[in-house]
This record gives sequence, structure tokens and C-alpha cells, in this order.
Amino acid sequence: NIEVNKFANILKSMGVKKGDTVTLYMGRIPELMMAMLACARIGATHSVVFGGFSADSIRDRALDSGPKVIITADGGYRRGSIVPLKKNVDDALREPGHSVKRVIVYRRGSNDIHIEEGRDIWWHREMEYVDANCEAAELDSEHPLFILYTSGSTGKPKGILHTTAGYLLHCAMTTKY
Repeated sequence: NIEVNKFANILKSMGVKKGDTVTLYMGRIPELMMAMLACARIGATHSVVFGGFSADSIRDRALDSGPKVIITADGGYRRGSIVPLKKNVDDALREPGHSVKRVIVYRRGSNDIHIEEGRDIWWHREMEYVDANCEAAELDSEHPLFILYTSGSTGKPKGILHTTAGYLLHCAMTTKY
């Protein structure tokens, strides 16, 4: 909970507020869950982009959902190879028309990456400067929790919006039954 609150405060310091969208492109690491929970804590809608997808996939989803922030890692590991996550984000953001103001980078593989001055920040450095207290935002039951996109294998990816109470109810029912 402390790490989630701190990361939520980082997002708030970047200007992310209730109703904004944040894209997560990280691979399967615990920090992905922390970022998802931090978004939920402040009422930001998150959209996870599979870590094996290309820069084009990131760009298409970012153009559709309009995120203020993309959260990524310097690299990820998939089937014994390093996936250049940050480079893919950089490539996706070369195209005009996106709404991304900040990129938060988690140090995963200690890969040598490009840091865009004024846009990119390191996760671990920002965690040193934020408070561990963050009140949860009050949200309506129909408030958007996350957007999950189809793969796009048969056409343009379609975003499916899941609401806060609906998703949590489904999780509780799945666990119970």
C-alpha cells in the first residue's frame, strides 16, 4: 500500500487527475500492478498494452485513448530475449497527434536508453521525493477503471471500457463461485 500511494502521488505530481488516462507498457513485473492500483486510487483510467506489442500498437492505442502519461521500463524479458520497451515507446511517440506529456521509466534491465529531457523521468528517483499518504478518490460506480484493447489481428484494435464497480463485482463473484 505504501508503494501504491507513493506512485499515486507521482502521478498526481505529473498532473494526472480523476478521469485522465494512463498507458502502461511494462511487461509482467510487480510494478505493473502498483501502477494499476495507483491509477485506481486517484481515479485515473489505465490501459495496459501487452509488453510484446510493437511501437505501432502503442501509438494506435495512445491515439485512441489519449493518455497524459505512459509508464514503461527500460527493457523487459520475453522468451530469453530483451524487449526494448522504452525504445518502442520513443518510436511510438515520434508520430504527431498523441497527448502524452510524460513518460515514467522503471529501471528493470539497466539498459542504455534515451531519456527525453522534459518528458521522461525515472520511477526510482521520483519515489524518493513523494509522500506515502494518498487518499483514495471518491468514484461513482460507473467511473472508468480501465480500457482493454482487442489484439487488432482482424482490424483496428477496439477499446473495451470496464467500470469500477462492475469489474470489482465480477472479481468478487469469480472468487466466490
